[in-house]
Amino acid sequence: MEKVFETHCQTYFHEGLKAAFLTDRDGVIILKCISDDAPAKITDPLIPTNFAVANNQASKLGLKHNEMIVSMYGLYQLVQLDQNPMIITIISDANANTGKKKGGDGSGRRLTFSIM
Repeated sequence: MEKVFETHCQTYFHEGLKAAFLTDRDGVIILKCISDDAPAKITDPLIPTNFAVANNQASKLGLKHNEMIVSMYGLYQLVQLDQNPMIITIISDANANTGKKKGGDGSGRRLTFSIM
């Protein structure tokens, strides 16, 4: 399971991917793949934990269940996908094409289902 996740993630390192995590709802990391040039605090457990809270609040807007949150920072972008009961977190360079990584083609969802 870990090898499949790593193999899939490593194909995107040259395109700006810094890290990818598969966590449970409480932010406990189940699988992770981190590039050599990733920032030191990238494994901060507050990242997936805060997503769970923000995702829950976003779902209360009356627009049905929220599935994804995209956050842009100066140097990085953070894409978090709710794949109940798991959360996929993708951290990339600010100029990376995360539409490709987040599973717009269904690959993110397929990867999650194959792991579970």
